[in-house]
Amino acid sequence: MEKSLKSTAVNQGLYLGLILSTLTIIGYVVSLELFTKWWFGIALLLLVIIFGIVSSMKSRSLLGGFISFKQAFTAYFITVLVGILISSVVSIVIFNFVDPESAVVLQDMIIQNQMAMMERFGAPQESIDAAVQQMEANGNMYSIGNIFKSIAYQLVGFSVVGLIVALVVKRKDPDAA
Repeated sequence: MEKSLKSTAVNQGLYLGLILSTLTIIGYVVSLELFTKWWFGIALLLLVIIFGIVSSMKSRSLLGGFISFKQAFTAYFITVLVGILISSVVSIVIFNFVDPESAVVLQDMIIQNQMAMMERFGAPQESIDAAVQQMEANGNMYSIGNIFKSIAYQLVGFSVVGLIVALVVKRKDPDAA
């Protein structure tokens, strides 16, 4: 049965990866500015969490309505891991091999948006200059190394959410000893 749980989680991760990749491609083709919109980032974040929750819930129903904390977290984590990895590979291909110039354009757009936001919040010019300098010093945010760092940070953040999901989803079998 453990194999079914993992295969269900992998399948959910494949669907998640396909959707995230499709949204990345749409953003690239339609308008790079889409990647700078706060609502787009929130939508992607929620999509990942929802798929993780659905995976944990499907795994629970697959196991007869009862699931341990470990099993619920595993289903969540595998789904998120597979989805993020697939999406990251697509980003690496697009922004490093197909059209590396778009990564530079996108980074400039993000820096401009960050500056505008800091100005709206009344940040002092020294703080704005320091933030811009820091973003420029980090280099291409779509470089392979930076994407791998992003994967690690995302997995940590989504794992914290996954722990909460696993706590909520777990259900102990009252008949089990």
